[in-house]
Amino acid sequence: MSDTHAHRRDALRGHLREQELDAILVTDLLNIRYLTGFTGSNAALLVHAADEPGAERRTVFCTDGRYLTQAEAQVPDLERVIDRASDLALAKRLGEAGGGDRVGFESQHVTVDGRDALAGEAGSTELVRAPGLVEALRLIKDETEVDALRMACAAADRALAELVEHGGLRPGRTELEVARELEARMLDHGAAGPSFDTIVATGANSAVPHHRPTDAVLAAGDFVKMDFGALVDGYHSDMTRTVVLGKAADWQREIYELVRAAQAAGRAAVQVGTEVREVDAAARQVIADAGHGERFLHGLGHGVGLEIHEAPALSQRGDGRIADGMAVTVEPGVYLPGQGGVRIEDTLVVRSSAPELLTLTAKELVEV
Repeated sequence: MSDTHAHRRDALRGHLREQELDAILVTDLLNIRYLTGFTGSNAALLVHAADEPGAERRTVFCTDGRYLTQAEAQVPDLERVIDRASDLALAKRLGEAGGGDRVGFESQHVTVDGRDALAGEAGSTELVRAPGLVEALRLIKDETEVDALRMACAAADRALAELVEHGGLRPGRTELEVARELEARMLDHGAAGPSFDTIVATGANSAVPHHRPTDAVLAAGDFVKMDFGALVDGYHSDMTRTVVLGKAADWQREIYELVRAAQAAGRAAVQVGTEVREVDAAARQVIADAGHGERFLHGLGHGVGLEIHEAPALSQRGDGRIADGMAVTVEPGVYLPGQGGVRIEDTLVVRSSAPELLTLTAKELVEV
C-alpha cells in the first residue's frame, strides 16, 4: 500500500502548488489514514510541496510512543517523529526551520484555539486556511478503495440474505433483535463492524426516515425497513431494503413500486458530467408526479468511503458534477405518517460507461 499512499501524497502536492502553498499540516485522522495508511488514534502529517515521489525528504509523520511499532509497519516510507502533541511537534519543526513558508492547515477540523496553538509553535511560518484539499482527492476512489467498498457491500448483502433465509424476519421478533442479528451476520462475513447504527423500523415506525430500533414487535402486514452497512478496511457500505411481512396490501405495493421506479431513475441519472442536483431531481420528479413529493423528506444520496457520509451530496442543494470514480448512494423514500414508509438504497461507483452497482440484493418487493 505504500506506493498507493505515496501516489496520493503526490496528488496532494499538485493541489498545494495550485494554492501556492509550500506545505500542509494534516491533522484529521481519516485524511492521515488516506495519505499514509496509519490507523492509530493520534497523528499529524506534514506534506511538503517540493518533495518528489521516492524522495520525500521534508514530508514527515508524527505520532506518540503507543504507536511506535505500528507506525514503523504502516508508515515505513516517511520520516517518523514520536511526540504526544503530534500537531504541535510538527508546527514547532516549521518554526525551527525559520523559512517563512506558507503552510496550509485543515481549518475545517482545527478549532480557533488549536490554530492559535499551532501559530505559537510555527514562528514566522504563515499558517493559511486550506480546507478540503485532501477531501477533494477522496472524492475519486482508486481501485484499492473500490475493492474495499465492494467487500463491505458484499458482507451486507450476504448478511441480509442469511437473515431472510434463516427466518430472521418474522412476526414476534423485535426491531432490536433483527438489528443485532444483521450486525452479527455482517461480522461473520468479514466486517470489522457496522458502518453506522443499524436502522430496523417496523409498521408505522418505517415512516420515520432515521428511526432507531426499539422493542417494537414485528407484526404480519408490516413494512420492515432495514438501513445498514458493513465496515471493511476502513470503508463503509450503505444499503436499505424494505420488505413486507406476509402478503402486501395494495397501498404497500403502490408505494413500493413508486420508490423502486424513482430509485431506478436516480441510478440511471448517475452519469459522468451530470450535476448532482439533476441526479436528485431525476428521482424526485418520479415521486412528485405521483403526488407524493412532500413525502420524500431527504436528499437522494451522498458520497461514501472512509466516512459513511462524504461529498458529493446528491440533493436539491448539492454542488458539483458527477465524476468517474465517485462512490455514491441512491436512496429515495416515501414516508406516510402513521402507516409506513419505503426506502430503497444502493451503493454504486461511477464509471465512464455505466455505474457499477456494489449492493446486489434484488429490489423487487419481497413478501416474507
